[in-house]
Amino acid sequence: MADNVISLYDVRRYFVMGDFIVKALNGVTVSIERGEFTAIMGPSGSGKSTMMNLIGCLDTPTGGIVQIDGEGTVGMSEAELAFIRNQKVGFVFQQFNLLGKINALENVMTPLLYAGIGVRERKEKAIAALERVGLGDRMKHRPNELSGGQKQRVAIARALVNNPSILLADEPTGALDSNTGRQIMELFEELNSEGRTVVLVTHDHDVAMHCRRQIRVRDGRLEE
Repeated sequence: MADNVISLYDVRRYFVMGDFIVKALNGVTVSIERGEFTAIMGPSGSGKSTMMNLIGCLDTPTGGIVQIDGEGTVGMSEAELAFIRNQKVGFVFQQFNLLGKINALENVMTPLLYAGIGVRERKEKAIAALERVGLGDRMKHRPNELSGGQKQRVAIARALVNNPSILLADEPTGALDSNTGRQIMELFEELNSEGRTVVLVTHDHDVAMHCRRQIRVRDGRLEE
């Protein structure tokens, strides 16, 4: 039996917009195995971001079943969903979402603070994560002292620091030039080769070509 780290069964997510119901996802069934490198693709409004939010426990479905690392998320409390987000999913965003007043090391330590880990261990884990992404010499730099590619590497280190089951990236190269974007995708490939499950949400075919599998979404349904 496949070791599925993400499973969606007949998942629906509807939004009420005045007198209308928008069916952002309308009966999606898909599984992603542990260790896969997958792109979720689709045009604006296709439902790919809604799928990402459900996988990342940032939202809950209107109907169907969502399982993350073997746990069903439907019916979980907000505290339980927050635990999944903190421990099982590492997020990487297009605009980095770094805290500007603290340095790279402190940014990477932040998720560990919420996990209740002591200062010494937080620092050790954050240093290891920054060294893993090639930023061992930039730990004391604040975001405004880093290039776009370096900021995204800090964001990836922050996503890695809790050793999550899933790395979930939303348009991770969207704010970068093509050469820097290619370097970031090569880093994701390396992380995947080490056994990490990586899921990218993108509309960029060049980015998706780095992934071993592509899931295409259109009008709230799986296209292929």
